[in-house]
Amino acid sequence: MALPVPDVPFTVAQGRALGWTDRQLAMLDRPFRGVRCLSPPTGIVEQCQALRCALPDNASFSHTTAAALHGLPLSYALEADDRLHVIRPIDAPHLRRANVVGHRAVHARAVTTTHGLPVVGLADTWVDLGELAGRGKPLGLDDAIVIGDACATALEGVEPLNRALARRVRPRGKALLTEALELIRVGSWSPRETQARIMLVRAGLPGPALNRPIPASWNEDLILGYGDLVWEFRLPSGREVRVIGEYQGAEFHSSDEQRAHDAIRRRRFERDGWVVIELWATDLATTQARWSAIRRFATELGVPESSLTLQDTDPHFFSRHAIDEAIARTTAGALGPLEPAP
Repeated sequence: MALPVPDVPFTVAQGRALGWTDRQLAMLDRPFRGVRCLSPPTGIVEQCQALRCALPDNASFSHTTAAALHGLPLSYALEADDRLHVIRPIDAPHLRRANVVGHRAVHARAVTTTHGLPVVGLADTWVDLGELAGRGKPLGLDDAIVIGDACATALEGVEPLNRALARRVRPRGKALLTEALELIRVGSWSPRETQARIMLVRAGLPGPALNRPIPASWNEDLILGYGDLVWEFRLPSGREVRVIGEYQGAEFHSSDEQRAHDAIRRRRFERDGWVVIELWATDLATTQARWSAIRRFATELGVPESSLTLQDTDPHFFSRHAIDEAIARTTAGALGPLEPAP
């Protein structure tokens, strides 16, 4: 009589209950201690499904694992951590398994179901990632803004991130997350769009609307397309500003077919009076390229170069708080031991 073979990962105890002998179980793949499956799990979802069957009911996937399951944009440094992160209440025993990082939560997290798995919600995941900020750690300020944009867009507001951060008492990375909130916006559709926007805003340009529908001037019910970064206002001089910034990712916009489509779309905007400025990865790659791109936008937006803060437009990894602390430490070391204030 053939033994029943589960088509999902199962525990050794479940296998024994189905009639498998220890010798037979030893012939199966063992992705985690006490877990068996017919073939090795591939990808983050299958790995989490394999681990889930051996986890207690009060455990949820968290931190970078939750971010990956939610499909949030992670930097290469954050993706490099291939361990699975799991969180449990503070009064639960510490979870110890190979290739698994166990966390214990002082504050409750909102938990949702993603891919059939218990996963910490978007807002709490964003706050949890603050634990990975600081010297020698992988999360930088711009990373927190990029991930925050994706969370805020999915949650249709920045306020859920504010509330999640406010619920924690002295969370790690709070200074960096608080600074990131200043630049997180709803509406970004890609990490590069976010990076382009914060570069322009840091330079002193007005903040754009994100992925705004562009109606035809002669018929508001006719949508010409969506602009990645959109400015529309009137200058004190009376000149009307109508500018669209388009980030052209090479992975989506380098083929001949897509370039032809982009050209038609661009002409549609320009014939209706819009100025379209394209941005490519090379425009964000070096200091000189960034400054050149910013000057193009400043000219069209009526912003004088004398008011630009070009020196502040390189990517930011550390928060202002971290930089101030580093300066203070350096100054204290140069001056020697400080005398107590009178």
